[in-house]
Amino acid sequence: IQILTGLFLAMHYTSDTATAFSSVTHICRDVNYGWIIRYMHANGASMFFICLFLHVGRGLYYGSYMFPETWNIGIILLFAVMATAFMGYVLPWGQ
Repeated sequence: IQILTGLFLAMHYTSDTATAFSSVTHICRDVNYGWIIRYMHANGASMFFICLFLHVGRGLYYGSYMFPETWNIGIILLFAVMATAFMGYVLPWGQ
């Protein structure tokens, strides 16, 4: 769902700092069902991170950290996903 909604949002989004906020307003107001596509994308990302954190919690509960190679690869993947989300969401809105 993230890829599909992300593609639809990218069709109308402009990354220029002068027009980024107005393009989001355009998506929510002028695009048919643009508001629901935006909320599905945001809520899908939140649900994805909840699932990631539950997965880490399950690994802690069952003692998966006793397998250091597997655990370290998983933590590296978690940090990579968090860094990607930061680069794609937090940094563009901070400009």
